[in-house]
Amino acid sequence: MAARSYGQYCGVTSAVELIGERWAMLIVRDLLVGPRRYTDLKLGLPRIPTNILSTRLKELQEGGVIRRVPLLNCGLVYELTPYGQALEPIMLALGRWGFQTMGEPEEGDVVTRDSLTMALRTAFRADDSADAEYELHVGDVALRASVQDGELRVAQLAPNAPPAGGQLPPGEADAVIVAGPGIRRLIAGEISPSEALAQDVLAVVRGEETWLDSFADTFHIAPLSAELNARSMT
Repeated sequence: MAARSYGQYCGVTSAVELIGERWAMLIVRDLLVGPRRYTDLKLGLPRIPTNILSTRLKELQEGGVIRRVPLLNCGLVYELTPYGQALEPIMLALGRWGFQTMGEPEEGDVVTRDSLTMALRTAFRADDSADAEYELHVGDVALRASVQDGELRVAQLAPNAPPAGGQLPPGEADAVIVAGPGIRRLIAGEISPSEALAQDVLAVVRGEETWLDSFADTFHIAPLSAELNARSMT
């Protein structure tokens, strides 16, 4: 029995023992975006102590969740195994669940390139999406979100695109959006695109402001009560 075992024969228990330790799920979150060097993971998790990061990486490797492989021009990187990749729908569902109680950011809370990438993937609604190219700036993080035929691809522009940060599509974005944490209210449907503009929650600095309507339809997380009501009616 492992030292941190709960001593229960249960699938949930096994999952918690593999990824339930502090910081482990955030490491998985960032690796769902793409392979990362140790230094990339440390930059994306600025508050994690180096000894804890090393320990979690070792534990995740031993559990078959991640592996260390060479990447051209980047040296050794960490990536998810197929077993680890299977966590993606679970992580996206968990992100939508946690979104319900996010509230306003606390002092010192940061948005990272990988956390914002996963936030877009979490909020993406393929059935309501229209083909578009969005460039989104939140603080010093900049992403290019490409939506085509109901599929989302995200390329990381800044700061310093990491390995496998996403291939930048040709041409300019249809809309360049500069926002703060208040963009959460637009994604939640608490405010409309016109209200977001009027309240300076965000700004469209290039392109037509009407693209913001498409953005709000494409990236939306409904309140949990609305989702449950919709399911009960089907």
